[in-house]
Amino acid sequence: MKDTPTAQVDELYSPQRMIAFGLQHVLVMAASPIAAVFLMSKALGFDTALTTELLSATFLVCGIGTLIQSFGPAGIGAKLPFVMLPGGAPIILFILIAQQTDLPTASGAVILSALLYFLIVPIFKRFLRYFPSLVIGIMLLLVAINLAQISGKLIAGTPGTANFGNTDNLLLALITIASTVLFARLLKGMCRQLAILLGLMVGALSAALMGDISLSGVGSGSLLALPSPFPFGPPKFDLIAALPLLLFTLISMVEATGQTIALNEVLGKEGEAEQQAQVPNTIRGDGLASLLGGIFGTSLIITSGENIGIIRATQVRSRYVTAVGGLFLILFGVFSPLSALISVIPASVIGATGLVVFAIVGTMGIDMLRKVDLRGHASMYVVATALAVGLLPIVVPGIYDQLPSQLRLLLSNGVAMGALTAAVLNYLFIHVGQRSPKTAPLQHS
Repeated sequence: MKDTPTAQVDELYSPQRMIAFGLQHVLVMAASPIAAVFLMSKALGFDTALTTELLSATFLVCGIGTLIQSFGPAGIGAKLPFVMLPGGAPIILFILIAQQTDLPTASGAVILSALLYFLIVPIFKRFLRYFPSLVIGIMLLLVAINLAQISGKLIAGTPGTANFGNTDNLLLALITIASTVLFARLLKGMCRQLAILLGLMVGALSAALMGDISLSGVGSGSLLALPSPFPFGPPKFDLIAALPLLLFTLISMVEATGQTIALNEVLGKEGEAEQQAQVPNTIRGDGLASLLGGIFGTSLIITSGENIGIIRATQVRSRYVTAVGGLFLILFGVFSPLSALISVIPASVIGATGLVVFAIVGTMGIDMLRKVDLRGHASMYVVATALAVGLLPIVVPGIYDQLPSQLRLLLSNGVAMGALTAAVLNYLFIHVGQRSPKTAPLQHS
């Protein structure tokens, strides 16, 4: 039936609704590609021209990747409303490989990692049964806490810097969040579904009135920005140098598993087998988008957990909406003034919008965990230990700085470590001896 959540994934809206909903996805998550490119530029000393080209390429590849996940041609892509973004950890690994070797080797490492997705999928899908709701709920909760911390830094700045806790930024964040909540409470129909976008627009308008937005550089430069492949020259393939990214590929598969299951839950699919069925396609979509990322000079491009929160908040489940979002990302990549216009939105406004969305992702994790009887001995220890391992590097940044670099990069990823810990303990406590945790009856409102 058309009005069921599962059917709504294939629903087509009127053009104006598709444009508005698609733009909402993109604007909420626009900070990620911009921050990724600026971080690379600062760390590796890129000039303005190369930075602009890489920003264009990143938007373009994210857009193409989003189309791949939304339409899923030939089993590559999940045919689900995913938006693709550059991962934070892969960008850091790209920078480290480039600093230790050179940029062509770093690009080669991305390409090798992208190919690994396709090679590992047939093996990895055999282990999907070890990622039940218990494990995915923990992962979503850690994702939300980690992303909320990032959003908090966008709002308040970095501790120890002169601009940390700037009152203007705090005020803009408060206005953005309050506007989003008011719109969600007072508006009806389509306008309520656009509460996140409208809240962001109020925040941006408030920033303009406060003099915190400058449009002076938006119209400068060329109109078109067409990125070229291999901006650093022909890639070099070095398996030893690529090892950090190759290892992260395995972690990324775990994260893609959690996001696919979580999104399918939002879409109304019941039963773990049905929720896991599209995981291999999601991973292959990540692989193809990441391959394009390596060709155009960025790092791995992976499925974004942020848009799951937007879908949960708006109840707009159509993959054609994210496909429109993908087209917007491509436009931002091709037309320089559009990407420049997005980049002037203050970080505090983007951070406040993200904070709401990421908190919604956290509620999804809690909702999945409540289906498990946490009074049971096994489930209690799985959740407690996984949260302890996952939260430690999030709440105590830098705790592993004294460890060797490769080990530090792995342990510092709280989301990955928490999810892997949960999966291992779930196997030891529950699968060994075939003891199944009691599940609490679902409560439907």
